[in-house]
Amino acid sequence: MSNFIADRAIALSQASSDADAIEQKHRQIAADFEQELAKSPPDLTGVQLALSDYLSAVKLVLDDYFDHEVWVRAEIRAINSKGGHYYFELAETDDEENITASCRATLWRFRAKTVLAKFTAATGQTLQAGTSVLLKCSASFHAQYGFSLNISDIDPHYTLGELAAAYQAMKNRLHESGLLNLNKQIPLPFDIRHVLVIAPEQAAGLGDFRAEADRLAATKACFFSYHHATFQGNGAADEIRTTFITSLASFQKNHNTLPDLVAIIRGGGAVGDLAYLNNYELAAVIAESPVPVWTGIGHERDLVLLDEVAHTRFDTPSKLVLAIQSHLVQMTSKATVAMDRLIKFSKNKLSKASQDNQQQLQRIRLNSTHSISLAKKDLLHQHKYLKNSTKHHCSQTTHRLNTLLTSTRAATQAITTQAKINNLRYFNQHKIVFDYLSKLKNNCRYLQSLILIQHPKRTLKKGYAIIHEQSQSACNIAHIAQLYPKQKIQITLQDGTATATIDAIDTRQMNSTTEIL
Repeated sequence: MSNFIADRAIALSQASSDADAIEQKHRQIAADFEQELAKSPPDLTGVQLALSDYLSAVKLVLDDYFDHEVWVRAEIRAINSKGGHYYFELAETDDEENITASCRATLWRFRAKTVLAKFTAATGQTLQAGTSVLLKCSASFHAQYGFSLNISDIDPHYTLGELAAAYQAMKNRLHESGLLNLNKQIPLPFDIRHVLVIAPEQAAGLGDFRAEADRLAATKACFFSYHHATFQGNGAADEIRTTFITSLASFQKNHNTLPDLVAIIRGGGAVGDLAYLNNYELAAVIAESPVPVWTGIGHERDLVLLDEVAHTRFDTPSKLVLAIQSHLVQMTSKATVAMDRLIKFSKNKLSKASQDNQQQLQRIRLNSTHSISLAKKDLLHQHKYLKNSTKHHCSQTTHRLNTLLTSTRAATQAITTQAKINNLRYFNQHKIVFDYLSKLKNNCRYLQSLILIQHPKRTLKKGYAIIHEQSQSACNIAHIAQLYPKQKIQITLQDGTATATIDAIDTRQMNSTTEIL
């Protein structure tokens, strides 16, 4: 047990300037503990003590054995101030973030101002919950308020080391995630037309930046869109990240495109304020930006995590805007040189093309003259050939026409003669038909006279009657054989009809006796 206590006391005293003396004292404490443990413990069976007496005895033991100061590592779980005094809740955790030890600590007013000023000047930040610290303190026990530590000093170098370790851990995490150089791989646009600027409002660095940026904007060489965020304090990283995301979305919504460049600038301020910018979530958002991000945080020697992941890092906002100007000048110069080369190249091409055109034109003229000469010869030959061919063809056509005319005349005369013969024959036939038709006409008139003479009405007027059977299919009765007894007949006279029934039939007489009903 003595070796364990000695080793722990040595470990707690390694940061002390008087390490040998404290080590000797801790070894003496360990030896005293060993001697006390070797003694037979007093028999307190049946002894009753008041709580205050017992706690006072504990205080005497602590005051006797822990009346000196040691350096203690711990994490601040909570801190508050009252009346100039600072009250801490300290704790120690294991690898799984489980609290293995905790106690209260007090930094009294007469020491607080000096200790805190030294810590802030060295680290650039104030004490806050979650900070790992190395405290120079002594044990204190009170019967009413319990155990606590009285803090006399805080080593800022230990905290800086913790911050550096955290910084390196975030950097390694970004590298393992493939984010550390992601934004650097985005090619810079040829022409920087739109720049989105994120900076603290009314910052001195922003004024230096705008002095040059406004001049560029006045010439319409580049346009700047400004958005503001806080760059110090515990909420700085979240506010910058939110501003970055919302400003990019707003720019894309308003312009239907992304900006060419994002500039994150701060300028001025305490070195310690840079620690607020060492945030993994903020660095990840910057690394994953779809456009290049330039930073001008305002310190030449100190780097922050934003500088590590940014496309390009500048010491100050002024250098950043001058880099934009320089880029525009270079691009303009390159464009001018390219334009001059293009003009020169075009002139050479035009000159060569003009010479080629003259040569081609001369060649075309010569070829055209030769072609026209050959064409004239061909035309004369063709004209002569056509003239002879036409003359011969006309002669043949005239001969054919004469032959055809002669044959046509002969055929026409033969046809005309035959037509005359046919007409004469047809005329004679027509005369015969006409005489026959006249004879038929006379016969028809005679028959018509006979029909009219023998019409039933004329017969009835002479006193004759028409007898026919009284039925739906009645027919005229012309013979006695068509009659039979009790047969009903209808007699049509000149002035009406009568119905009769056959009573008897006498074939020997020409007339029959009828009874009119």
